Amino acid sequence: MRAVVTKRSILDMQICMPEYWTDGQAVLFANTKNPCGTKNGWMIRRDGDEALTGDPERQPCQQRSGHIHIMLDALKRPDIR
Repeated sequence: MRAVVTKRSILDMQICMPEYWTDGQAVLFANTKNPCGTKNGWMIRRDGDEALTGDPERQPCQQRSGHIHIMLDALKRPDIR
């Protein structure tokens, strides 16, 4: 099981990752494999963010069993979590 970047733009990115990965592992993967170039690096788009348009923070992957999709943003305030 491994993570892959499934969508990438200048300010956001979606990754497909094993469902057991922690937030820290997701951010480390994103910042290592596809650095965004901002001071704070990639940050996970959290539940309640308008940009998720009502979707959950961790969305089950339809193609890869045991994987989920998360969105990350380049220009968000750092999380306190």
